[in-house]
Amino acid sequence: MSDIPSAALLARDVVRSFGTGRVVDGFSLTASPGHRIGLIGENGVGKSTLLRLLAGADEPDAGIITRPADLGFLHQEMPFDTAATIADVLDEALREVRDELAALEHLSGRLACAQEDSPDYAGLLEAYGRRLERAREQEAWDADRRATIVLEGLGLGGIRRDRALDSLSGGQRGRLALASLLVRRPSALLLDEPTNHLDDRAAEFLEEQVRGLSGAVVVASHDRAFLDAVCTDLVDLDPAVDGPVRYGGNYSAYQAEKRAERERWERRYAEEQEELEALRLSAGTTARRVAPDRGPRDNEKMGYGVRAGRVQSQVSRRVRNAARRLDELERHRVAQPPLPLRFRRDALAGPSGDGTLVSLRGVRVRDRLAVDRLDVSATERLLVTGDNGAGKSTLLAVLAGHLTADTGEVRRRGGLSVGLLAQDTVFDRPDRIVRDTYAHALGDERAEAVPLSSLGLMAEADLGKQVGRLSVGQRRRLALALLVAHPPELLLLDEPTNHLSPQLCDELEDAMGAGPGAIVIAGHDRRLRSRWQGRGIHL
Repeated sequence: MSDIPSAALLARDVVRSFGTGRVVDGFSLTASPGHRIGLIGENGVGKSTLLRLLAGADEPDAGIITRPADLGFLHQEMPFDTAATIADVLDEALREVRDELAALEHLSGRLACAQEDSPDYAGLLEAYGRRLERAREQEAWDADRRATIVLEGLGLGGIRRDRALDSLSGGQRGRLALASLLVRRPSALLLDEPTNHLDDRAAEFLEEQVRGLSGAVVVASHDRAFLDAVCTDLVDLDPAVDGPVRYGGNYSAYQAEKRAERERWERRYAEEQEELEALRLSAGTTARRVAPDRGPRDNEKMGYGVRAGRVQSQVSRRVRNAARRLDELERHRVAQPPLPLRFRRDALAGPSGDGTLVSLRGVRVRDRLAVDRLDVSATERLLVTGDNGAGKSTLLAVLAGHLTADTGEVRRRGGLSVGLLAQDTVFDRPDRIVRDTYAHALGDERAEAVPLSSLGLMAEADLGKQVGRLSVGQRRRLALALLVAHPPELLLLDEPTNHLSPQLCDELEDAMGAGPGAIVIAGHDRRLRSRWQGRGIHL
């Protein structure tokens, strides 16, 4: 362990259970300075739980975690009173740097007064050197200017610093939390979905900042463009034959290696099953041949007494060898590869004939949205983009009929069925289990006709869990399942790739391109936009 840098983040055989299930099972990780590690996997595999354990926000049931003292963790909620201001958050972020500079100035003064041959001089000089090196690593002399640059880069530069936190939107508070970490420049950084609520410019700025950090970074993210741009390594938490697998490279490199790894596992399992079957057959067949009461066949009677002992000995040896090999394989057999979740729904929206479904003319929602003209056709594929606060979510709410415009005209086709996947997924009964929630929302007849397990969005093991115990991504999967199980004529998706696994994001994108009905998406996902084949508008 002595060759591992003190600023490294280490986890050894970490276990964390909730109820009767293990969410983290024997996880180990070494994150050294300069490595930027992405945690990926299906929703519910424990990415957020693992980050909380690494940060010290939760304690493992077993295992050891070693972390730098100044580790930074992007919390979901700001650890400040709502009456605190932006300036208070920045002062706290800069406190350590300012303390470092004050201590450095104090040591400098003492060194200036000390005699070189005094007993204290060597110790002062060593302490000054340590402080100076730390201040250089933190770029302490540039900290105040860096705070201004970071706020500007994350889209907060135009907000007065005396604004209270409770006057900010949820997205603005999330960006401020991220800004405070980047200003601090801790020696290890943990990020949970850091690009949520970031527009293109802010996401690209974050990528540049994270690549410039000298310490270790561990990030859980659904953002495939971010994983591609930032990561030096990826850890896949999905089930694998030898546990979580660490891949060198970014998301694109991981995709190819992941497919190859899965194929190797499936091939290894199939070959072992063939060998097990052959050994069972061999052991059973040869055992019958050496049965002690079997007499000689008619064609064996000549010389039977001469050969009987030798033949029985050879066959007995083959029985023992087959049984020994069979026992060894049974004890160390390769686990069967679990069936991966695969989104299986070709039509996300339902057919509605030809023509226009919704028309907007001169629509205004005060301080939130202004649309002069928009027509959504029966087979529309529309991607709505724009900076944070431009009104993307508001537009979807108006299209869905959940929000009434202050002025203007909204016309909908009579009897139009509309489904909206909102950013915040909330269920009225968090105590109800997943299977019952699905049946209650759809009705027993529809739920039986389209079983939840057939959609590839929820694992069989999760159907009996309470909805309130699901991860954010799993709740989003359930909400999506409720929509596509009974496809509406107009499907509205607000940031549909947020909190979903990268694999599901890829599959969902593929399903958007074909089929009947109209689909309108509001999103900042850069990979989705780069592959979009439909129409687009920018707010």
